[in-house]
Amino acid sequence: MLQGMTTLTHLECSLCGKIRPAGVAHNLCECGGPLLVRYDLEALKSGWSREWIVSGPSSMWRYAPVLPVSKPASMISLGEGWTPLIRAKNYGAAVGARNLWVKDEGLNPTASFKARGLACCISMCHELGIRKVALGSAGNAASATAAYAAAAGIEAHIFMPRDVPQANYIECLAFGAKVTLVDGLISDCGRMVAERKDAEGWFDVNTLKEPYRIEGKKTMGYEVAEQFQWKLPDAIFYPTGGGVGLIGMWKAFEEMEALGWIGPERPKMIVVQAEGCAPMVRAFEQGAERATFWENASTVAAGLRVPKPLGDFLILRAVRESAGTCVAVSDRASLEAGAKLAREDGIFAAPEGAACFAALEQLLQTGFLKAEEKIVVYNTGSGLKYLEAYSTLWPRVAGGEADKLGGLVTPR
Repeated sequence: MLQGMTTLTHLECSLCGKIRPAGVAHNLCECGGPLLVRYDLEALKSGWSREWIVSGPSSMWRYAPVLPVSKPASMISLGEGWTPLIRAKNYGAAVGARNLWVKDEGLNPTASFKARGLACCISMCHELGIRKVALGSAGNAASATAAYAAAAGIEAHIFMPRDVPQANYIECLAFGAKVTLVDGLISDCGRMVAERKDAEGWFDVNTLKEPYRIEGKKTMGYEVAEQFQWKLPDAIFYPTGGGVGLIGMWKAFEEMEALGWIGPERPKMIVVQAEGCAPMVRAFEQGAERATFWENASTVAAGLRVPKPLGDFLILRAVRESAGTCVAVSDRASLEAGAKLAREDGIFAAPEGAACFAALEQLLQTGFLKAEEKIVVYNTGSGLKYLEAYSTLWPRVAGGEADKLGGLVTPR
């Protein structure tokens, strides 16, 4: 099996099950359900083995047979994926987690996990002849879209909340995207794309509005399995805004089991949100199948400020089937945890990833997790993209020296 060959067979609606042909541009099903990519896994079992992957590229494209791109020439890659899995030994010792690991997605191109999904999405746009894309984003998806669109020669139209982190805004401009700042949330940005896309000839690449970002994100699941010699961890913490990465990893585990690469055991999937925007936590606690819109969403973790994920039912399904849970943490606790991780283990996590460490401490204290369990936290971006948020921990005085730490962090 050549590394560049896909085994894609069709697309399937996640809600009604309707089948769609591959090789055609699709957004949502008529019923409103996101589409999922399906492969001929039975045929793949005899033509591809996990031992062959070792000779593949050191990027997410090592899993090309279970990615949708059919021609190597269509792949738009900036080196995304195959991020390190780092033992957080010092932080783990401090909180009572003896087997704690960080999957550091901040080392991707454009410094976030969004590179995976948008590399796959834009590659498929390139393959399908799409020349203009548009999306609304709270930050990192925008900069990843802009970067990969630039590499593909595709026109990118980005709608972002006006208070988006400055790094994301400047990145998008640098990559040549056409940026509109919006007085509102990511939901308002997405609505503007939906209202204008037909007239403008844009292909909508908003979260789950097309089927291919899931495929790029699912490689996080393949990688964690491979990096642990094909034995999954006991628990995975995932900061959840749109939740595409969690949905993708759950899909990856299903595919790997079908390929015979792993058994039926699954990690506890743990959704982490901000107290100021926690629609999935509320739905989980209420026993609901879908989330309701979170009014007045507010958090310094821009990627968690998603008032209602389109894939809410898929997220909740994965959490419940894995005996996982959903946790909300305060912004203060997230930033404290992020500073502590940096101080203890030299990893500077985005506030979204840092929120997972605050949640970890909660779940260890309640006994939901045990000290000996193998735990993986997905840090979805670099803390360097959120200097405005972290600067609240260390206010500056006129001379430039930090005169106080806001009672949050004490240096060694």
